[in-house]
Amino acid sequence: MVDPEWHLWRAFLAVSRDGSLSAAARSLNLTQPTLSRQIAALERTLSLPLFTRSTDGLRPTERALSLLPYAEAMAAAAASLLRAASGADDALQGTVRLAASEAMGGLALPSMLTRFRNANPGVDIELSLSDRNEDILRHDADLAVRNTTPTQAALVSLRIGEVPVRLFAHRDYVQRHGLPATVHDLPRHTLIGREEHAHRIQHVLGVEHQFAFRCNSELGVVEALRAGYGIGYCQEPLGRQNPDLVAVLPELVLAQLGIWLVVHEDLRTVRRIRSLFDYLASQLTDYVGLRHPC
Repeated sequence: MVDPEWHLWRAFLAVSRDGSLSAAARSLNLTQPTLSRQIAALERTLSLPLFTRSTDGLRPTERALSLLPYAEAMAAAAASLLRAASGADDALQGTVRLAASEAMGGLALPSMLTRFRNANPGVDIELSLSDRNEDILRHDADLAVRNTTPTQAALVSLRIGEVPVRLFAHRDYVQRHGLPATVHDLPRHTLIGREEHAHRIQHVLGVEHQFAFRCNSELGVVEALRAGYGIGYCQEPLGRQNPDLVAVLPELVLAQLGIWLVVHEDLRTVRRIRSLFDYLASQLTDYVGLRHPC
């Protein structure tokens, strides 16, 4: 068997990750016919099919899935080789790819990243809003801020702490409708939330309720809250940072979210990545401290 060239494995990884030729071609800056030829060439070289068509795109075959970890290791080695050749590991410049959840990445991190950029103008940030824990392992991101405990052995994680999720309302809403005195008053108010959270919140509250504003995005929920649509929930530090938001039933905690800072073990010595890791560790520790005094 002739050894497949690296660009064929890169095509294989992109299609496995993106699930379609069109999306993978865009990510590699190739035309779809070129990418299709590369996948066909790899299949001919290996003498086995790598993908099957489904209603939602292309799915890796069982054999292809068994090859993925090795191809990902090749991609990591290629990236490390390029960094070593360019001396980029020691330079405080270049791009850091950061993954975070919608709420953390869209609402909490931008102000922190602005201060980091002001102090380190040579470092660009590429922020991906995603809840997939495999971002780091797949080398889709260099760093991640996560709300669940990382379990993969190749990841280095730092537990920052926990933040409570509490109810808030805009002061304009409070002026129009007042505040509930107990959880039993909540169903009479305009409530905001994500539909997939409804059952969990009902279990915590112990009363039936219905969201008058439903959104499939955490960003949409918080923006509706900020607009004064009704009573909604968010991470407590986000609510405390906004002077127009008023705590609702302040002793009530809907959930406790853990915060972990995660990096792949192969990348933790890269200077720009380590600098952002250390900076975010400090900033997120302060963020966790923005809580209602107990």
